[in-house]
Amino acid sequence: MAHVSIGRKKTRNIPITALKKLKTTLFGLEADKGLIYKCFLYLILIDTAYIYLNPIFFMVTSMIKDSADLVDPAVKWVPRTVYFGMLQDAWQLLNYPKALSISLGLSVAAAVFQTVTCAIAGYAFARLEIPFKSFWFFCLLLTFIVPPQLTVLPTLIAASQLGALKSYIPLILPAFFGQGVKGALFVIIYRQFFSKQPKELEEAAAMDGASAPKIFFRVMLPLARPAFVVVFLFSFVWNWNDFYTPTIYLHGMPDQPLSVGVSSITNAINLRAEEVGPSIYDEPMKMAAAFLMILPPLVLYVFAQRWFVESVDRTGLVE
Repeated sequence: MAHVSIGRKKTRNIPITALKKLKTTLFGLEADKGLIYKCFLYLILIDTAYIYLNPIFFMVTSMIKDSADLVDPAVKWVPRTVYFGMLQDAWQLLNYPKALSISLGLSVAAAVFQTVTCAIAGYAFARLEIPFKSFWFFCLLLTFIVPPQLTVLPTLIAASQLGALKSYIPLILPAFFGQGVKGALFVIIYRQFFSKQPKELEEAAAMDGASAPKIFFRVMLPLARPAFVVVFLFSFVWNWNDFYTPTIYLHGMPDQPLSVGVSSITNAINLRAEEVGPSIYDEPMKMAAAFLMILPPLVLYVFAQRWFVESVDRTGLVE
């Protein structure tokens, strides 16, 4: 009889155990470990990825359509034939090799200067005791908040007096002094990073007789690799996409970066459409020019996205 009762008790526990396993699988032992949470998370990620990737897919499929696919409403995503004529025309109109070299040179130079000089400024705001530090940091925030359209006239007059108009100097020189495109934001990123480092490192170096510059270059700078990656990539992409500043200082120059070249093609297409009417090739041409411009940053991100994501996490930008 005892044997029979034990067998019945085990039989009754089987559904309860299965329900517990099912509950654990669906909801998990913690709130973020269950299958339902993961499905919900992946659903949000897929939707977000679609929002960002859909314009790129539409751009690529539009620029490789021939005339027959362009006028056929049934062809939307997958063209019947692949046509590279739009890319070739955009390549020639942009003078792509030369414009690409100009954009690369300007973006890399500005990114390198901002990566180094903004690190020095960020360390000074985070660690050093300087007179009126709060006031200077407030001035730094003003340069970040005030739109560049309000300061373009004084900077344009200064560049004219220095004889720097129609040259690349006004695009690179501000980055050398920690300013330029989003320069104040990079100083804030470094300030946040250095302020989280343990003070014991500086105290130990100071006890060994190290000065403030030596502490920065020997102790703190090697720790700032994650901030370097974030600032360099942000600076490169933002300087690459910058259209407003090159238009102001490089107006009338024959050699223009890609951002200005793409805008010139778009304006020329719109002007021709107003004069003689629109063409089926207008939008594919714009798509091809835009694709040639965003291709280098896309390639850079493909190779650097792992270090970029890790660096963003370590610098504290996600907090």
